[in-house]
Amino acid sequence: MLRCSDNLPTTLYTAEQVRALDACVIEQHGVPGIQLMLKASRALLSTLEIQWPDCRELQVFCGKGNNAGDAYLLAALAIERDYKVQLWQVGDAPQRGDALSARERAIAAGVSVKAWQGEQPTKGVIVDGLLGTGLQGEVRPRFADAIGAINRSGLPVLAVDVPSGLCSDSGQILGDAVHASVTVCFIGLKRGLFTGAAADCVGHLYFSDLEAPSAAYQNQVPAARHLRLDDCLSALPARARSAHKGHFGHVLIVGGDHGMGGAIMLAAAAAARCGAGLISCATRGEHTTALLANRPEVMVHAVEAPAQLEPLLARASVVVIGPGLGQNDWGRMLLTRTLTFKKPIVLDADALNLLGPKPTLARNAPTVITPHPGEAGRLLDVASTTVQRDRFAAAQDLHLQTGATVLLKGAGTVIADSQGIAVCNYGNPGMASGGMGDVLSGVIGALLAQQLSPGEATCLAACAHGAAADLAAQNGERGLLASDVIDHLRNVLNP
Repeated sequence: MLRCSDNLPTTLYTAEQVRALDACVIEQHGVPGIQLMLKASRALLSTLEIQWPDCRELQVFCGKGNNAGDAYLLAALAIERDYKVQLWQVGDAPQRGDALSARERAIAAGVSVKAWQGEQPTKGVIVDGLLGTGLQGEVRPRFADAIGAINRSGLPVLAVDVPSGLCSDSGQILGDAVHASVTVCFIGLKRGLFTGAAADCVGHLYFSDLEAPSAAYQNQVPAARHLRLDDCLSALPARARSAHKGHFGHVLIVGGDHGMGGAIMLAAAAAARCGAGLISCATRGEHTTALLANRPEVMVHAVEAPAQLEPLLARASVVVIGPGLGQNDWGRMLLTRTLTFKKPIVLDADALNLLGPKPTLARNAPTVITPHPGEAGRLLDVASTTVQRDRFAAAQDLHLQTGATVLLKGAGTVIADSQGIAVCNYGNPGMASGGMGDVLSGVIGALLAQQLSPGEATCLAACAHGAAADLAAQNGERGLLASDVIDHLRNVLNP
């Protein structure tokens, strides 16, 4: 069955796992590899007809791997359907196996095959069958040239299984990568299609399991799971008709050093809109008037020294610390005291920066940390570019190092905890503006206060935050504000 982005499976795999699935289907379940390629080619043709019903011309780029085999057979099917097809061979043609058989079938069907000599495609839909999941290291120059020609063409592009040059495990671009309009993935969804640079390369994603027997999947533990808002919402219990504010927790938000009161205002407003029973803010005295005027539902306390934090901690069920906290002595003292809090805490922004490199959080209470790639790099004592090269590994390393539930921000938010790795794809580029992280920390705090586990709260918060931003972006991504997202949170959490 062919599935599109709206109803994809939630299980994600590494390339090695998908190769094992493929081998299992062939060797243990007796499905010939060429039959899997034929099924893949039919799924590709169906996708072409769905996405571009008026298209009658294809420019098919092939390497020599199995995804090239899928593309050869697509070319043969397209010829039978009266498409005009030009197949460009980049580098060596396949010399053995199913890919060679597929190439021979394409030639026998009348497909025109030419060695690519730098021609620039100008018409039709491009099919990218150049490089697959077996790519190791950076794309070689000949293939990089072909990828460049595809990207410069301005034509729609259908990628076979994975856009050429994109690492299917990490979402990293390996030197150069095709920017596809549509990608059709086979057998198992590759986790690298959901984070990092994949957002720029994958386009609209389709999936076909090629009718692989369900038994083939039983011995493969998914490498990650793809989050769906509806699934995450199931963690929120229905409210009893007799409920009162004491049932939904008391969130204390600590931050807002001199000149940074807006951050704590945003976090408090988000927590209020996400259902926390009570919200208090511990901040510099200069911000109290503005906070009360902006959000009168919130209790605001001027705190200049850790001793003034004590009675607030005694009443809180969750602490969010970091929005506008700063990195001076005031913030450091408040963080030191908060880390001894015996209940859940959320560490964001400057709270993470104050921890320093390679911190060990010796806490017995639940902890959530929400770094962006730069903060994650400082915590791991590596460059942010290293974090971005493998966001799954970075999030997992942070979890193992700190023991916290980790939410690594960015395109394809990655969440790591003791239950494994999850990835969230809600959200849009309009979120690249100040205050979005403050809103997210407030959402997590409110959900923790309502008795969700750290993993449940963090996964739901990532989805709700992104989904609210997607609703806000219906009026345009450019100029999207963090406060615009807050306005939609209530609707997202009350479907």
